[in-house]
Amino acid sequence: MSDLFEPFRLDGQVALVTGASSGFGRHFGSVLARAGAKVVLAARRTDRVEAACEAIRAEGAEAMAVTMDVTDSASIVAALDDVEQAFGVVTVVVNNAGITIPKPLVDLEDSDWSGVIDTNLNGVAYVTRESARRMIAAGVGGSVVNIASILAQREQKFLTNYAASKAAVVQFTRTAALELAQHDIRVNAICPGYFETDLNRGWLESEEGQAMIRRIPQRRVGDLEDLNGPLLLLASRAGALMTGASLTADGGHVLSSL
Repeated sequence: MSDLFEPFRLDGQVALVTGASSGFGRHFGSVLARAGAKVVLAARRTDRVEAACEAIRAEGAEAMAVTMDVTDSASIVAALDDVEQAFGVVTVVVNNAGITIPKPLVDLEDSDWSGVIDTNLNGVAYVTRESARRMIAAGVGGSVVNIASILAQREQKFLTNYAASKAAVVQFTRTAALELAQHDIRVNAICPGYFETDLNRGWLESEEGQAMIRRIPQRRVGDLEDLNGPLLLLASRAGALMTGASLTADGGHVLSSL
């Protein structure tokens, strides 16, 4: 491999991905493993991530599954205890766990609001906090990559709870980066636009979905591989001077005219 690409390697790193059972999270786990990291895939039920772990192991990398509810600090502590016994201290964190409950604001129940905020914002904060505590105690630096959204920058109807949570993640990222820089812990975010997943594939093929795609300057939604570059840049030594940044990957969607 050319020396030019060596800084993007993650050999010797332990990488945690939350919400790793499908979609972005499962893909991120595979990418980090291929870059050399020992990968930890976290979900509320380990049976949902065991198949992904087996696929990573089949390619010759190391992976383990942990049960983690990102809204429960005790669950996070227990999961990271298990990781440290098996792999050591987590040094790369990808806060990917997230949910959406799309409804008009006037129809949102309290539980619809708090459920999204608990997972999308509180979960990011709780996992970052516990991971940072352990990095600091071990005297090692690391990288935290928070998965936000272009809805931190742009508006869409029926997603007030989701948009508020993702905007908060961006500001949390900046403030946590400021605090943790002295410990050589970088905190950055990725703001994806629309990507094709199992959850939205049907809608993207609909008339409404196709109309939305035509409004994207690149006239397409993202493929999961389009996130490989931003992820590895922020997770690795290649982005050593980057902290508090938010990288947008959306085909120019936030630039489209109103």
